Amino acid sequence: MAKSDVDRLTEEKVGKGGLLARLYFDMQSRNREEIQPALVELINEHLLKEKGVVYCYGMVDEPLEKEGVFITSAIATVLVETFNTLVNIAFNYSPAGIEILKPEREVYFKPAELQSMLLDISQISLNYSKYVLEKVLKPEDLVKITAQLENRKLIGKKLMEKTDEKKEEKQ
Repeated sequence: MAKSDVDRLTEEKVGKGGLLARLYFDMQSRNREEIQPALVELINEHLLKEKGVVYCYGMVDEPLEKEGVFITSAIATVLVETFNTLVNIAFNYSPAGIEILKPEREVYFKPAELQSMLLDISQISLNYSKYVLEKVLKPEDLVKITAQLENRKLIGKKLMEKTDEKKEEKQ
């Protein structure tokens, strides 16, 4: 059987550290007309446009009604350049499940890659904390914490640049 362009692209990217994964999403809404388009938008307008995503396609199930609430799910297959991209997707979109399809072997990371991942995770956590704090703090306290978070963001950016420079030097 001849390989398709998608199969060749997938093998090439996985051979260079990419991953093919299946993401499972679920959604509930009282409005039947909004629920499927929201998941289609998630796949086509968000996941597909994430940095490091090579391709993404999905399928959205018909909604089921239970006690006036419509429930549906979607399965998205995504090819990403790096594991870090998949980590960012997991944090930003909170899939109900993730299944790694390829590679089918162990995945190893260089220390610089792990450091980069951990810094990204830290930044995502920081962004989430900032969002939560904005909703509960007094305006004057929020100004102080926002300044502290911006300073931390700048330091994190500098650390990422140093990590990238070290990666380039080793190559």
